[in-house]
Amino acid sequence: MGILDIAPWVWVVIAIVVVVLIVLLLLATGRRRKAIQQKRDDAHREKAAEIRREAQDRELDAREREAKATRARADAEQAQVEAARLRQQADQQATEARTLRDDVGERTRKADEIDPDVKGDRDRDGANPGAGNRTHAARDAADTAREAGAGNGARDDRRQGDAGPGQGGSHVDRENPRSGI
Repeated sequence: MGILDIAPWVWVVIAIVVVVLIVLLLLATGRRRKAIQQKRDDAHREKAAEIRREAQDRELDAREREAKATRARADAEQAQVEAARLRQQADQQATEARTLRDDVGERTRKADEIDPDVKGDRDRDGANPGAGNRTHAARDAADTAREAGAGNGARDDRRQGDAGPGQGGSHVDRENPRSGI
């Protein structure tokens, strides 16, 4: 007997068995593909979660740096405010120092006006005291006229009649009030 002599129903059974095997093979391959796809999807989900965690960490870093920058700006602004305050204090103290110097100068001038030793002393050039007294008298008259509102004429008279520092006449150096004593 040959292969062709087999009954037809055997061929049908063989065909069914072959079809079932092919279907089982396809099902197994499909399951394997699903398993591989599931593993791939799980790996992608895990990678996506890791990327999201990194993004959140970077977001926190960005917020922290923004906060530091804001603090640095606030510190810089505070430093500017403090510097302005210190400038104001320095200006105020300089004004007070000028006021005190002016007061010292005025008090020294008043003391020189009433001190007989200052008016009677020889000047630096050695001129006689009488000339110094005349110079002081002219200066005092000019000061009195200016204070009374006599105008520029008295001031001009004073300049012409008054020998300046180092030019004769008895005077006290305003920079160094003790020089005439």
